[in-house]
Amino acid sequence: MTLSHFIILSLMLCAIGVYGVLTRRNLIGILLSVEVILNGANLNFAAFAHFRAFDPTAGAVFPIFVMAVSACEMAVALAIVISMYRRKKRLDVYRLEELNG
Repeated sequence: MTLSHFIILSLMLCAIGVYGVLTRRNLIGILLSVEVILNGANLNFAAFAHFRAFDPTAGAVFPIFVMAVSACEMAVALAIVISMYRRKKRLDVYRLEELNG
């Protein structure tokens, strides 16, 4: 496989993620779509590190950093989703106006 194969796969993952973010109404589905976008970016970082980098360890640092930030983001987002569900009993983003009330 060449670098262009990985770039095309990464672009497809990002496109699927953007489509999911724009079309989903459920908050959990939107969060999963954001994770697909981040996985596409991680694949891109790893592919460039493998094929083009002088120091392959430098390219491995970025996906690890993105995964750490993504884990923190998911923890905060899931806490907000659980709070919304407990208060409103629904997760439809078009029907949620605010967290309190």
